[in-house]
Amino acid sequence: MPASHRPGLRIDSGLTIPESELSWRFSRSSGPGGQGVNTADSRVELVWDMAGSTALSPLQRERLLERLSSRVADGVLTITASEHRAQLRNRDAARARLAAVVADALRPPSPSRRPTKPSRGAKERRLEAKKRRTDVKRLRRPPHD
Repeated sequence: MPASHRPGLRIDSGLTIPESELSWRFSRSSGPGGQGVNTADSRVELVWDMAGSTALSPLQRERLLERLSSRVADGVLTITASEHRAQLRNRDAARARLAAVVADALRPPSPSRRPTKPSRGAKERRLEAKKRRTDVKRLRRPPHD
């Protein structure tokens, strides 16, 4: 389905970014392309205003702004794609990258680790290994009269 007819960018079962909130910028790409690289605007920038998005709940917006703070400028997330020679393939790559970045940032935090103590056996094995190592090093020393 062409990009203009898509209802939006589906992130997961609970979130779809409306196409109207996504804006595109095109520019000349570096890299392969021969003579065509000077004329074709194949580099793609996908811009999404997270802070003003209607698709996000307040919790989702807060989590995204916190986790993507290094990639966001004034509440706007910009994804760039220029790895393909064709603009259409770069558009698809940018959409996929935006979906992956947002889905990853929305994932709930993993549960924190419960602190555990080493078992009695583990402590004994550690001390035994230290004693063996001490003996090995003692045997390497010159004889002490």
